[in-house]
Amino acid sequence: MTYPSDETLRDLLTSTRRFACVGASANPARPSHYVSQYLIAQGYRVVPVNPGLAGQEVFGAPAVASLAQIEGPIDVLDVFRRSEAVPGLVREALRDLPGLRCVWLQLGVISDEAVEMCHDAGVLFVQDRCTKIEHARLIGTSA
Repeated sequence: MTYPSDETLRDLLTSTRRFACVGASANPARPSHYVSQYLIAQGYRVVPVNPGLAGQEVFGAPAVASLAQIEGPIDVLDVFRRSEAVPGLVREALRDLPGLRCVWLQLGVISDEAVEMCHDAGVLFVQDRCTKIEHARLIGTSA
């Protein structure tokens, strides 16, 4: 399992501005929805990625079908998908998101293959942790 230090996570979360939320949902009961809403309330920009919602507005931004359709830089790939989908997503992210700083897999999402890919690419990797929980724990919350 990959668990960066609190200092590393704090540094990432205080210097990051833009997330891509893979598995974004318009359903307020889904974790990807309320975590993204929390991140937006903390001042981050969130790009929703979900082929079923492409073109629709989610979290106040147009959803895209794939990482290749994102315009501009992404700091953190925040993944709300099953573990078996992760290696393909990480390959796509490393190819299509220049400047990507971190791949973050949400609670229960784990991929040894993705750990290696990110390590080889020099990209920070976090798995089985929630961005909302870690932000609130390390930085605090205003929402």
